[in-house]
Amino acid sequence: MKTVILIPARYASTRYPGKPLAMLTLPDGTKQSLIQLSWAAACQVRGVDAVHVVTDDDRIAQAARGFGASVLMTGPECENGTARCAQALKHHGLDADLIVNLQGDAPLTPPWFVEDLIAAMENDPDAQVATPVLQCDPVTYGHFVEDRKAGRVGGTTAVFDTRHHALYFSKEVLPYIDPGKVPDHDLPVYHHVGVYAYRPAALRAYTGWPAGRLEQLEGLEQLRFLEHGQTVACVEVDGRGRVFWELNNPADIPRIEQALKDQT
Repeated sequence: MKTVILIPARYASTRYPGKPLAMLTLPDGTKQSLIQLSWAAACQVRGVDAVHVVTDDDRIAQAARGFGASVLMTGPECENGTARCAQALKHHGLDADLIVNLQGDAPLTPPWFVEDLIAAMENDPDAQVATPVLQCDPVTYGHFVEDRKAGRVGGTTAVFDTRHHALYFSKEVLPYIDPGKVPDHDLPVYHHVGVYAYRPAALRAYTGWPAGRLEQLEGLEQLRFLEHGQTVACVEVDGRGRVFWELNNPADIPRIEQALKDQT
């Protein structure tokens, strides 16, 4: 399949304005912007025909072109990364069988996560969207449960059927497990990773659908596909010991820099 990676990036982040242009120190002491690191991560994915930064901001566009990236401009009204990818597909006439949304604040995303999504879409003609999931180990599960008890969102979980087609995504820890019956291995709890692969038809339809009640309540853009009857494949991936945090606020910069060192 002809595959294009889009990296949605916006300047006007509520939690961290200008985040895509935040500078991080690499292991060799040089500095690169978050958007350049995300672009470099996308370029490591095998079997991809093109990579584009997608933004509505001239500052991000200028920086991206400066390090050699292709840039597609979109409007400021896009409410999330999926909507921005949909607008890029519509306005720029992208020729692709598959569109991958690799978020501009996730430079630690392992390339094999995306490669596994592409393979899953090739092998599952019923799936209109694919997204990675990681099986929780007992420690991660414990952190998720403690976060929810404390009123914090520790991550998004996914539940799916026997074909690995999504039933639901939630910021709650699903499925519920009685505290006295938590197994010490093979936990049925899966952590959702925010990368998406879409067939163009599903992406085109996305912005024509109103945001459903569940999407609005959970704040999860992928629920719009489920609420409108689309099949979303949950692709189980292997982290291989890598960390892949997103950069959500300035305090995350040191740990992203440390993770980059650990990968060398």
